[in-house]
Amino acid sequence: MKIASWNVNSLNVRLEHVKDWLASERPDILAIQETKLPDDRFPADEFKQIGYEVVFSGQKTYNGVALLARSGFGISNVLTDIPDLNDPQRRILAADVGKLRILNLYVVNGQSVGSEKYAYKMDWLNRIVKFIESDMVGRDHYIILGDFNIAPDDRDVHDPEVWQDKILCSKPERAALEAIKSLGFSDTFRLFEQSEASFSWWDYRAAGFRRNIGLRIDLLLANTQLAELCVKSWIDRTPRTWDRPSDHAPIVSEFTLDIVQAGNLASP
Repeated sequence: MKIASWNVNSLNVRLEHVKDWLASERPDILAIQETKLPDDRFPADEFKQIGYEVVFSGQKTYNGVALLARSGFGISNVLTDIPDLNDPQRRILAADVGKLRILNLYVVNGQSVGSEKYAYKMDWLNRIVKFIESDMVGRDHYIILGDFNIAPDDRDVHDPEVWQDKILCSKPERAALEAIKSLGFSDTFRLFEQSEASFSWWDYRAAGFRRNIGLRIDLLLANTQLAELCVKSWIDRTPRTWDRPSDHAPIVSEFTLDIVQAGNLASP
């Protein structure tokens, strides 16, 4: 089973990019962030025509998350708000695909360390940790993926000295990410040997992508049972080379899952 995540930075602008990538890579599941579309404008029929069912939670201009799964897999138990977090921003989408629980997150950016938005980010993350701790109970296969807006460690930063204690790399942010992982989740990208300077986001400015001045802030975290079945994990830089690209690249992990255990989640 192939699972992917991609911050598309406006689905309206990059719908054809997403459709082309789905056609070439054929993931079983794709989580999308920053759709930037209200629900009444979400192009669900476009995805249905190419063999994917979809659930989504969006708003105009900002944020927005969606989850695509191959038609026939079934998406159920959808959740777009979590207890104790009264937040109009559409950043959370949890759902079951077969017996796989998926939590798609577009984590708050936080603007700058010490700002009001940073305090909002840290509170948001603390509430997410509590939600995951309760939501994962009794579930054999649980995956958390999306744009975390946190670079896990210095390997994930083009210049650790420049970014030291800055937003996306501050100690409290990394501690919040570790709090999630400590619940029993592994960063699937780090389960395998990877090239140095592997990033998933590059600033549009200063030729960031061409110079590989980036950060790895898009993550796929699998619980212990699922991580044991992960056979491959990578970042697909190709869409970042396309015309008018997102500033993020898709991240992908592949798993060997027993059909019964995975609720008939088998690639055709």
